[in-house]
Order: sequence, then structure tokens, then C-alpha cells
Amino acid sequence: MRRALLFGLAASVSRAVATCYRHPSRETGVSCSSCGRPICPDCMTPTPVGMRCPECARDRTRVRTLRSTRGTSRSATDILIAINVVCFLAEVATGVSLFSGNESGWVFDHGVLFGPALTAHDAYGVGTDQYWRLLTAGFLHASLIHIGLNMLSLWFVGRVLEPAIGRLNFLAIYFASLFAGSFGALLFQPDIPTLGASTAIFGIFGALIVVANARHIPLWQSGLMPVLVLNFVFTLTYPDVSVGGHLGGLVAGLICGWLVVEVHERRGKQRLALAGCALVAVLSIVASLAVASGTGLTPNGLTL
Repeated sequence: MRRALLFGLAASVSRAVATCYRHPSRETGVSCSSCGRPICPDCMTPTPVGMRCPECARDRTRVRTLRSTRGTSRSATDILIAINVVCFLAEVATGVSLFSGNESGWVFDHGVLFGPALTAHDAYGVGTDQYWRLLTAGFLHASLIHIGLNMLSLWFVGRVLEPAIGRLNFLAIYFASLFAGSFGALLFQPDIPTLGASTAIFGIFGALIVVANARHIPLWQSGLMPVLVLNFVFTLTYPDVSVGGHLGGLVAGLICGWLVVEVHERRGKQRLALAGCALVAVLSIVASLAVASGTGLTPNGLTL
């Protein structure tokens, strides 16, 4: 779950042989900036965010002026970054060092992902389960460099994906990927304390790949696939990186991204897509608890 640095993306390039979805006999090199369907000049509707098809143009984005943006709420990406920063400051205030060296403290000890602590029992056999670690670990970081790299990555991918699919879909993918990343981390290393937002960030990156592909953005030319490959090389070669956490987050992001594209955007059933993302999260939680309870390990070194 440690460090993952993602970079910007290139502009959309449509398929050369695409034909207008409303006029199959007309070839076109332009796609709707919202749903990705190819459109000919007769079907193009200019909007502040690019050309849109007639259906998507009905919900065209209103041009924002300085006056209109004063009351605009913050994006989910900004809010998530702020929560991560506040949590890190709480860690530092309770013992964690700004730089690598002292990874301990009340917030760290009670929030980091640690398999034996999830389904622990005291000396009398009474359960002292700490299920919240599946969530809180995704908002904790081990050092200033750790949170800096992860928040920069989240800002890069979040500012691209969130406007493209909407806040609710973005948050659904983020948290589903976070829980799936916790499951992946426990599956690979249940007895190693793990923390960091990169599991959710890998999920956002996976969803971004699905959305880009659906909107005919070439994955290699846009830089999406090369960056993914570089991040996996980094994950596999750099020490103290949770391979399982990154894989779990990425797989969940790919699944949830597909749900958003196929169920919401192409079939107009957002609630069903959100329900699918919620199901991914629930299954990840159940699987995590099953892994934690089946290890037979006892808590050691962390405060319960």
C-alpha cells in the first residue's frame, strides 16, 4: 500500500474507422466527450467540455463564471486529500515521525491494517474485534514522503476521472478499491502492518483505464498503460510495498469502472452500478475477515 506515483494523461484520439452511431454510413474521427460514441458533424453539439452527441447534449455542462463558482462545493478528490492530511497530522501528533524512522503512536497503532487485530480475543475469550482497520488503514501514512507521493497521485488521477464519471461513481470506486486493497494486503501478508491510500489510488487508476478505453482513448498513446506497467515494476521491486494491496485495489477498480461504463453510462442505471460497487466492497470486507480469522495468528506489537 506504500508509494505509487501516477502522471498526467494525453488527449483523446478516436478510432480512424469509426462511424457515426446515428448515421452508420458516415465515417468520423470525433467521439462524444461524455459517452464516447462516434458522432458525425450533423450530430455534434459544441459544449464547454467538448463535442457531445444529441442525447448527452441535453445534459450539457453550464459554463462556470467566477461568480457561479463561488458557491461550488469542493470536489471529492479535494475532500479525500484533506481527510488524508488531517489523519497524517493526527498520526504525527501521537508519535509518528514526519520522516521514516518511528512508525508508532496511538493513531497508527489503532488504525493500521493488521490481520490478528481484526478478529482478536482477550485472555477470557471475549472478542476485541477491530473491523474499522479495513477502512482507517487507507487514510494513514508512514511518513511525509509517503503521504506526499500518494496525495500527488490521487490529485493527478482524481482530477481526471471524477469530472468524467461524476462524484458518486468516483467515491463508490474509491472505497470499493480501498476495501479490496485491504483484502489483497491481508491475503498476501496478514501479519504485516499495512497502511496507505495507494490501494484506492490503484483502483481509481484501473477505473480510469476502463473509462478511457470505452471513450476510445488509446491506452498506450495516452500514457495510461505505460504508467501502469511502471507502477507495477515499482510495486514488485521496491521494498515495503504491499503487492497484494495494489493488486486488490486495481482489480476492484477495473470491475467498478466496467460497472460505471456498461451499467450506468450505456444503460442509464446508475443505482445498479453503485449497488455493484457496494457489492464489491462488501465481498472484500467479508473475505478480509475470513482471511484474518483463519490465520491463527495472535496480536503482537500493536496496541489493542
